[in-house]
Amino acid sequence: MNFKIGVVLFFMFLSAEGIGQVKTYEKFTEFEQDYLKDLSEDTIYVVNFWATWCAPCVAELPFFEALNTKHKGNNVKVVLVSIDSHKNLESKVIPFLAKKGFQTEVVLLADSKTYKWIDLIDPSWSGAIPITLILSGNERHFYEKDYESLEALEEDVLKIKQ
Repeated sequence: MNFKIGVVLFFMFLSAEGIGQVKTYEKFTEFEQDYLKDLSEDTIYVVNFWATWCAPCVAELPFFEALNTKHKGNNVKVVLVSIDSHKNLESKVIPFLAKKGFQTEVVLLADSKTYKWIDLIDPSWSGAIPITLILSGNERHFYEKDYESLEALEEDVLKIKQ
C-alpha cells in the first residue's frame, strides 16, 4: 500500500472513532467563550492545559481520563487543552491520543500569543504547564502543579463544592 494512502486511511479511521475530532482554537477569546465563561453552577468543569512535549503533563493525563470516566454523567466535565503547535496536531497530538485511547474531550489552543492570555487564565500563572482550572459558576480554582494520582485530582475537584 502506498504510504500516503495508508496515512490518509489512518487519520480517516481516527476521525471515525472520534479521537481525530480535536477542535482547534486560533484565538484565545473563542476558547475562553466556550470553556471559561458563563458556566453552569450545576456542573464542575476541569480544564487541564498540557502538551505532548511536556513529560509531567503526559504522566498525569491518565488521571484526567480516569476522572472523566468515573464521573461521566455526574455533572463533571473534563477538557484537555493541548497547547501544542497547530502544525503538530495531525503528526503528534492525534496519534498520541489514539495510542493512549483517550475518550476525554480534547481541544487545541493554537493562539501563540501566550503573553496576552496567560494572565487571563490566572495572574499568578508562571506560564509553565501543566496547569488545571477547576470551575463551577463563578467559582474558580487554579492549580499550577502536576497530579500524581486520581485521588489527588479528585481532592481538588471536591474543593469546588465546599
